[in-house]
Amino acid sequence: MALKYRLLADQLREEMYTQDWKGGHKLPTEAELAARFAVSRQTVRRAIRLLTEEGAVESRQGSGTYTTGRTQSADPRQVAVISSFLDDYIFPTVLHDAQSVFAEQGYSILVFATENQVSREREILQTLLDRPVAGILVEGSKTALPSPNADLYQRLRRAGVPMVFLHGAYSELSGIPCISDDNYGGGYKLARYLIDKGHRRIGGIFKSDDAQGPQRYYGCVSAIRDRGLPIYDRSFCWYDTTDRAEMMEPRESRMLHRFLTERLEGSTAVICYNDEVAFLLIRELLAMGRRVPEDVAVVSFDNSYYSQVGPVHITSLWHRQSRMGRVAAEELIHILQGQPGTSRSLDWDLMERASSR
Repeated sequence: MALKYRLLADQLREEMYTQDWKGGHKLPTEAELAARFAVSRQTVRRAIRLLTEEGAVESRQGSGTYTTGRTQSADPRQVAVISSFLDDYIFPTVLHDAQSVFAEQGYSILVFATENQVSREREILQTLLDRPVAGILVEGSKTALPSPNADLYQRLRRAGVPMVFLHGAYSELSGIPCISDDNYGGGYKLARYLIDKGHRRIGGIFKSDDAQGPQRYYGCVSAIRDRGLPIYDRSFCWYDTTDRAEMMEPRESRMLHRFLTERLEGSTAVICYNDEVAFLLIRELLAMGRRVPEDVAVVSFDNSYYSQVGPVHITSLWHRQSRMGRVAAEELIHILQGQPGTSRSLDWDLMERASSR
């Protein structure tokens, strides 16, 4: 939870904005502010000190505290990049591409990681409200769920900080551009590919708390429906961020083992949320004595190094024409240059390998 003095500074800063206080507006006394917000005078003093450091207010000896008419100016050549995981297997490429674009335009970057936790995301957004940057490229936390941090995103917008979402956006926030994968189209493409290969009983494993998971699932089951095939609900498995951390442990495969033994129900093909899950699933299949693709075909998304490091190389979707990090960074640059922002959805191409032949 944010410290009380920061919360109070936020409330006063918000009031300066909504009330359009110009320079020279006198703030209430410490005692009045303490009574109004039900905090101690020490908390009031720390909040005023923070606003003074930002240049938003100034103290006049013997007179009181007055607004300056200025909000803390953002660093004009620095942008923030907020990712879910710094060690995520696709983030280094995304960051490298984005950083190249920003560097070409003379911008440096600050990098933050939320660990896909809304509490950590809130701390980072609070930091960026206190110490603004020119713009923010952000991968939201648990974007499939309602966000408790929409209020901070709105405050950043009101403060004039342009943002671009990466991979998925929150339903509560409209008008902020998002550069994403065509997740529905990708799920549809993979299911149709497997059906064309002769598979009639298809399962899947998808991530539940990020927007990409439900979208990819929807595309998959839509393709199965459109071909007039039955959808076997039990053959679809869901995991969240905590499950993902457990699955990555070398000796932890209970979830995938249970899915394969209890849920797959004779399915001959599985669509995986990404290459990471596909790699782990194939490892478990082989440990159980199942052949890939002869017994179970496996396909996935991202065409990352995971798709080629295992004993069976994985059929996976990839972006032939556009790279996510570069496209997202270019969009933020356009906004910083005064152009309107536009959301984009990147098309997938199929890289066929041994896991589905």
